[in-house]
Amino acid sequence: MTKTKRTKTGRPITAACALALAVSAGFAGCVHAEEAFNLDALIEAARKEPPITVYAVTGKIVDTAQAFADKYGVKASGKKVNEAAQIELMIREYQADNIVGDVSVATDVASAMGELIPQGIVTSWTPPDLTGDIGEKLRDPLVVVSDPHVWTYNTEKYDKCPVTNIWQLAEPQWKGKLAMLDLFDKPLYADWFNQIETHHDAEVAKAYEVLYGKPLDISTQTATAAWVKAFAENAPLLSDSSTVAEAAGAPGQADPFFVITSTAKYRDNESKGLKLGLCSGVQPFTGFLYPGFGLIAAKTKSPNAAKLFVRYLMTEEGIGPQTADGKISGNSKIGLPADEPSGVAKHLDELMAFDATTAAEDLDKRESWQDFWRVNYKK
Repeated sequence: MTKTKRTKTGRPITAACALALAVSAGFAGCVHAEEAFNLDALIEAARKEPPITVYAVTGKIVDTAQAFADKYGVKASGKKVNEAAQIELMIREYQADNIVGDVSVATDVASAMGELIPQGIVTSWTPPDLTGDIGEKLRDPLVVVSDPHVWTYNTEKYDKCPVTNIWQLAEPQWKGKLAMLDLFDKPLYADWFNQIETHHDAEVAKAYEVLYGKPLDISTQTATAAWVKAFAENAPLLSDSSTVAEAAGAPGQADPFFVITSTAKYRDNESKGLKLGLCSGVQPFTGFLYPGFGLIAAKTKSPNAAKLFVRYLMTEEGIGPQTADGKISGNSKIGLPADEPSGVAKHLDELMAFDATTAAEDLDKRESWQDFWRVNYKK
């Protein structure tokens, strides 16, 4: 990851600005950005630019883009595009000098860190007037929103969560009764395994010892590899988010699945009558937080409009439709609504946060984890 450079005054500037300062005086807005930033001037400049298109993994981006356009008088459209497709499109459009997607929201983190950013295909910009409300680790690249994925059970079947430790999911009673997103279609789950091994392997080993009263033998493999192997041997159902949620939460089941899924699916408790419950207190983690970057196409013809849209997503108005689904704003002043259905706000300290600084390594090891899963999966 590119180190943050500083001006002579000691103020941090992004890698994108550092590069701009070196090659062009035309990027004067990067110099002393905090002093120079003027929202009204940004809006005025944005209105003079061509319309923008925003790629995002949520369909809510369509209405968000329209609300943005109505608010600022800047034409914008939103398009739902999954993580992998966003990467492909951003690369192709860059190579063809034909930018369609001016802003990318919540793309594949590992690919962004391993390909898009180092190759200069996208840039990251943090609104200077909001920097103080954004955690230092969330600024470059800018994390607009994080998606909690949590262990989930059926509240109709169980009075409380039937699992307290991830190693229980390797035991015989759960064989064929587990589910998660398909890690071949949604490789963020393969990346999750690598994040665990890189940053939390000791915690996985400790959880084993807590459950079984003896140390885990890690003489031939890491604790994470041992758990993933045992988990895969219990043949979890790999599917899309709706199928996974219904496997756990559909009412009337005698033997429902135990799953890990996004808190966004908890809205189906009301709309579809599901019985999804967040499984808190699981050792060593109740789930994980997957960061969603807000990235700007390096060759966009509407850089000011793109920046304005990114800033809009860092406001309560702009990100509200997503926080309603339990997603966590990168702006620390924006909380979750009181009626958010999963209740994840009370359990954020139990979630494993992805570390973007090692995400490029996740990309390097992605196929290895997918192959490891394939070899150990047993129906």
